Amino acid sequence: MRHFEVEMNDLKIRLMDMGRLVQDMIKTTIDGLAKRDSKLSDAVFCLEKEVNIQEIVVDDKCLKLIALNQPVGSDLRFLTSAMKINSDLERMGDEAVNISERAIDLLKYPELKPLIDIPKMSDIVQQMVTDSIKAFNANDVELAKAVLVKDDEVDELKNRVFSDLKDYMVKSSDFETIQRAVDLIFIAKSIERIGDHATNISEDVIFMVHGKDVRHPRTCPASPDEEKSV
Repeated sequence: MRHFEVEMNDLKIRLMDMGRLVQDMIKTTIDGLAKRDSKLSDAVFCLEKEVNIQEIVVDDKCLKLIALNQPVGSDLRFLTSAMKINSDLERMGDEAVNISERAIDLLKYPELKPLIDIPKMSDIVQQMVTDSIKAFNANDVELAKAVLVKDDEVDELKNRVFSDLKDYMVKSSDFETIQRAVDLIFIAKSIERIGDHATNISEDVIFMVHGKDVRHPRTCPASPDEEKSV
C-alpha cells in the first residue's frame, strides 16, 4: 500500500508538471499572436514535444497502477480521471500549436484589425486552465464549478468574434482580407476549445471527489428518485 501511495503521488506530480507545460504553451502562443513574433511560436512547437512525451508516460503509469493494484472507490476514480485529464491537457497543447500555426500565417499580411475580443477570450481561458489545474491539485470542487460557469462567457465572446469577422468577409472581395479573417476565426475556435478542455478537467475533478458525473446534464437520464418527484 505504501508503494501504491507513492506511485499515485508521483502520478499527480507528473500531471501537475504537464499542466504547467501546457499553461506555458498557451501563454506563449497568445503572446506570439499579440506581438506577431514567430520566435514565440517556435517555442510552442518545442514544448509540444515535451507534452506528448508526458502524455505517454502518464497513460502508461495509470494503466499499470490499475492492472497491478486493482483499485476501487476514490482511488479508481482518481486514476480514470487522471487518464482523461491527461488527454485534455495534450489536446490543449495541440490547440496551442494550431493557434501558433495560424499566427505565423497571419504574419504574411498586415494586421487586419486591432484584436479586442480574442485577447479577452484568451485571458478568460487561461484563467480557466489555471483554475482547473489548481482544482485538480487541491480536490477543490467549488473552484472546478467556477470554471464551468466561465465557459458560457467564452462562448459569447467567440460568437461575437465570428460575427465581426464574417462582416469583414462579406464586405470584402479581397483575398488577403478574407484569408486573415479566416485565420482569426480558426484562432478564436481553438481558444474556445482550450476552454472546453478546461471545462472537461473541472468536470473530472467533481467526479473524482464526489463520484458525481456532471457532464451533459440535460441528456442524462433521471434517477428513480428524480422520476418520482416529477
